[in-house]
Amino acid sequence: MVGIDSRAGVDPSDSNASAFLGERVTGVRTDTVIVVRTDHGEQSLLSIPRDLWVTDPATGDKGRINATFAAGPANLVRAVTALGVPIDHYVEVDFGGFADIVDSVGGVSINFRSPAKDDHSGLSVPRGGLVHLNGEQALAYVRSRYYTEFVNGSWRVDGTADIGRTNRQRTFFVALNTAVTGTRSPLAFARFPGAVRSGIHMDVGFSMFDMFSIFWNTRGASAAGETLPVTPRVTLGGADVLELGPGAQQVISRFAR
Repeated sequence: MVGIDSRAGVDPSDSNASAFLGERVTGVRTDTVIVVRTDHGEQSLLSIPRDLWVTDPATGDKGRINATFAAGPANLVRAVTALGVPIDHYVEVDFGGFADIVDSVGGVSINFRSPAKDDHSGLSVPRGGLVHLNGEQALAYVRSRYYTEFVNGSWRVDGTADIGRTNRQRTFFVALNTAVTGTRSPLAFARFPGAVRSGIHMDVGFSMFDMFSIFWNTRGASAAGETLPVTPRVTLGGADVLELGPGAQQVISRFAR
């Protein structure tokens, strides 16, 4: 499952457009790459950091894994497969579609340890505890890379950067599953399929029924999931990237056939 930062479909006249449009950008990148594995009733989630340093299948050059999306979704799939993780299906959601899906089920509930904010993504949570987020707020939460918490009277930046963000993305995924599978509202059920169709792109072998099955079958998945063990390093060009670290192959093997 891939989240991309495309602004396509976002109406500039919408009252919440600034949360999605932000500064002018060119091209399309992927902020989120999560492998969802379901096997005989057991579900697991694997987050792949967007800054993972890999070989681009299209060019043969080294770069961040999110940059492989520039050559198309199939190229990103090849990059993930090259890690040793087989991929059967592909699901992609953009900014506007993400917000519509969250709003269609009435929002999601996230448990915050303390007040939190991110001036870059627009996240603003004035209190800790269980907080209900609408589509715009949920997007700010999953995109946050400068997550800051109010602890013991002062604001403290979470230093885990992209790794912390992958943890929050899995937390959101589980919360969305809970919202989808737990709703009793006929209106929500009526809105959800339309939001999915307009905001999600799937491969030709994947159907709306398959999408509902993923939500249903992963409703018991743990938000902890798994993140590839990585080691930070700086490239010769001065870029901060991540490489596979000790234990990465053991994690990958659990998602391979």
